Amino acid sequence: MRRRILLLSGLGLAAGLVVAQINPNWPSWAGGRGQSRFDRAETARDVPSDSTGTPMWENPSDFSRDVFTFTRIRYSNGGSSFGGRRRGGGWSTDLPDSDLNLSYRLQQMTSIRVDPSGRIIRLTDPQLTDFPFIYMAEPGAIALDEAETVALRDYLLNGGFLLMDDFWGEVAWDHVAFVFKEIFPDRDFIELPLDHPLYRGVFEIKAKGQVPNVGLGMESQHTGITWEREDAREVHHRAIFDDKGRIIVLATHNTDNGDGWEREGESDYYFHNFSEKIAYPLGINIIFYIMTHE
Repeated sequence: MRRRILLLSGLGLAAGLVVAQINPNWPSWAGGRGQSRFDRAETARDVPSDSTGTPMWENPSDFSRDVFTFTRIRYSNGGSSFGGRRRGGGWSTDLPDSDLNLSYRLQQMTSIRVDPSGRIIRLTDPQLTDFPFIYMAEPGAIALDEAETVALRDYLLNGGFLLMDDFWGEVAWDHVAFVFKEIFPDRDFIELPLDHPLYRGVFEIKAKGQVPNVGLGMESQHTGITWEREDAREVHHRAIFDDKGRIIVLATHNTDNGDGWEREGESDYYFHNFSEKIAYPLGINIIFYIMTHE
């Protein structure tokens, strides 16, 4: 698997909310709010917006395949005791708006061509290796069977990258660390220092900012609280590296970048303080760094 090298230009986030309100013709099976609307979805575009609508764009026909695709992993939940919540145990949290809004901002603010639909896939799908970037939401209760464990290990060691986001507290972290010890017994998570080039690739990131969910974020104007629980005050960006020093896993813990992408159109305060300042710069920097470093 080879990570494509991508060039960026015209950097800088828009100075206002510019999310296009697009309502495609959803499949008949995707109409409800229950888990059934996720069961058969193969792309983020298959799922109706759960926020203010998702933008649509088209790539030139010459770029129909040579594009970056935001790829979300569908996984099983090991149990609520580890903090899994919402929409089928966590994998579909913030879907589809987070995936499509980040994809839109990426192609809007840079010269990267981005798939306008995204992808939803299982670790054991033979097409997994077509996508060098994969994403897991709310992994604090993740459960992988033996086949998934082997598939993820092989994927990561052969050029793939995994981003995990939106899990809070020490119990959830301990569970994720346990699962990844099963995947990589000889590798540990390491806190990524702020002098790492990932934080300077596109935007200059000087602090590991905390993104709360949109409700907590709006309340923070008055309370100053952005953490979901007392043992989740400090944001961590923890990475696993391969033998060549390549980042193969990045876990953004005690922060909800997915809500920063998903909920950007619901509150001007939330957009400017969390989406624009923290979630989008970090998301774009991660994708840029990962896709330009073999």
